[in-house]
Amino acid sequence: MRHLAAALRGRLRRSLTGLLILLLACGPLVACSSESDDNPLNIPTYDPEAAASAEASESAAAAEASAEAAGVVTAESMSTDRYVVTSIPEDLDKQQTEILKAFVNYDQVTWNIWFTGTGVENAEPLTTAEEYQYVYGNYEDVKGETVGGVVRISVTEVFAMSPTEAQVIVCDDQSDLTSYDASGQENTDPAALQGRYEVLISMVNEGSGWVTSNEATLSTNECTVGP
Repeated sequence: MRHLAAALRGRLRRSLTGLLILLLACGPLVACSSESDDNPLNIPTYDPEAAASAEASESAAAAEASAEAAGVVTAESMSTDRYVVTSIPEDLDKQQTEILKAFVNYDQVTWNIWFTGTGVENAEPLTTAEEYQYVYGNYEDVKGETVGGVVRISVTEVFAMSPTEAQVIVCDDQSDLTSYDASGQENTDPAALQGRYEVLISMVNEGSGWVTSNEATLSTNECTVGP
């Protein structure tokens, strides 16, 4: 998100491991348990509750895999370790889904610039020429500085206004973030960095896919991203 670099300068602008082991050990359709007092030989015994839980987990995983294979996006499928999408609108049509995917791709790339302090050139194909110059200028202003932590994003609206114009509204929760100068010393300004920002992202399709053309901050510390 392009406004983060300005926040680093203090002038914000417009802005399931255990279960998997159990399943591998006991197989996909049978759940097992072992109580050492009643079963000194540690022979697995059938546990109906564990079996039901395992089957439910398998069904959920299969449903998510099927949805992704069909091109359906979920909040989980668009999340990474440092970029967590907590919610997206329901019942998006094909065009809205493509807009959402393009926005998340852009947002993850630009956040990764601030997380790593590198890769600003990766934002160029995902933005208009004017927007890229803004991102690049922010990058140059804080070159060498980085951000740590996890950013949480709730996508609240996806508007397809025409075949070539769209807008996305998100709540951007930066409360977990910390910033570091070029020497690695923490220089976090909580008032500038660790807020919640409702942001309007404008996007255009110039013939080769959706790209970001502008961001504007609608409110500060009023929106929420949910659990």
